[in-house]
Amino acid sequence: MQAQDNSAVKDLTVGEPARLIFYFTLPLLAGNVFQQLFGFVDTLIVGRFLGVEALAAVGCTGPLMFLMLGFISGMTSGFSICTGQSFGAKDFDGVRRSAAICIALSFAASLVLTIIGVAGCRELLIAMDTPPEILDGAYSFISIVYGGVVMFVFLQMLTNLIRALGDSKMPTVIQATTLCINILLEPVAIIGLGLGIPGSAGATIVALTLGNILCIIYIKRRVPYLHVRREDFSFDKEFLLEHVRIGLPMGFQSSIIAIGAVVLQVALNGLGSVAVAAFAAAHRVDGIAIMPMMSFGIAMAAYTAQNFGAKQFGRIVSGVKKCILMSCSFSVMVALFNIYLGAEIIELFVGVEAVQVIEYGRLFLIVTSIFYWSLALLFIFRFTLQGLGQSLVPTIAGVIELFMRIAAALFLVDWLGYLGACVAAPMAWIGALIPLAVAFFLTARKLTR
Repeated sequence: MQAQDNSAVKDLTVGEPARLIFYFTLPLLAGNVFQQLFGFVDTLIVGRFLGVEALAAVGCTGPLMFLMLGFISGMTSGFSICTGQSFGAKDFDGVRRSAAICIALSFAASLVLTIIGVAGCRELLIAMDTPPEILDGAYSFISIVYGGVVMFVFLQMLTNLIRALGDSKMPTVIQATTLCINILLEPVAIIGLGLGIPGSAGATIVALTLGNILCIIYIKRRVPYLHVRREDFSFDKEFLLEHVRIGLPMGFQSSIIAIGAVVLQVALNGLGSVAVAAFAAAHRVDGIAIMPMMSFGIAMAAYTAQNFGAKQFGRIVSGVKKCILMSCSFSVMVALFNIYLGAEIIELFVGVEAVQVIEYGRLFLIVTSIFYWSLALLFIFRFTLQGLGQSLVPTIAGVIELFMRIAAALFLVDWLGYLGACVAAPMAWIGALIPLAVAFFLTARKLTR
């Protein structure tokens, strides 16, 4: 089938690699920041208008959010790897068939995740030793989020499909629009309607629903490559299993990491609501700070998938080298920002009078920022291997992250208190980086041959 003329997509198999990766990453970075701002806005509005206890209630659900949404993000990204490989190979029938598989698998996953999440979230909060005074608030928030998880799944799936075809700009516009809607709706729900914490969660689900509608309209008007026909749902078994082989391990990998965060949250809960609130606020700042490194990594997944489909193996290795230089440079800049200005941002959540919360949050940002360079390398190697269709080593790296976070929760928090929780993430990054780096260099040697 002949290629269709469409300015919304980008062929990443031609052109100078560094320039392609950089300009693909810029809107991707903005989109990821907007995505993180959902949690940032939730935390900010709840903390400022409902108080520190409500902030702790929403904050302690962070690992459970990561557990579910991390799986969704990883799974849908994995599904779209196949889409990007088909696009790079100029197999446009394969692109549509891949999109149809992504839709079907995402729908099935939504049903399963909703049932499991809603039925089990309160028991999970209790198992995490959530302080009794914030348990009901935490449950009211996470149960609504889990109930609307289908909106998270399809927004992630649709934006990942668009990115797989080389368009990183429109997903950013959609995410920015969705965030603005969320920002407008949350104060209305929390304060105007008096719905409190449940209003915060409900406003987010409504905003995500509108984001999905925008995605569908854009695809219908501008991305004919993704115009799925009825016959595209006649799945080829081998092609279907290829999506599952890549997507599910990527989803489970993120969930494995999240389990470590849940165990760490249990240890934090034992330190009291002040420590929980500080960790929640600082984690929101950290989540936005690491977006440049994550965005470069995600860009490498799309870049690698297209070039692998086009059999341009030398371009993959060249792109990784140049991406390392760019991403590590960004890691230094955001680390310096966090170290010197992070405490001022945390004040936005709790006010200047919450001195201990601010100091705890500042300590977290200093410890993690020093090791951002390792996170930059981790993202590049992980997403490049995934773009090549490899899932085993990234999954092993995820297991190592899990054990590192559990070790910090079981031993370092008892020994060092709050500082032990702060070093959990850097320990996990370095531990996971080792197998990823070894696997990439062995793979690069094969590709250059």
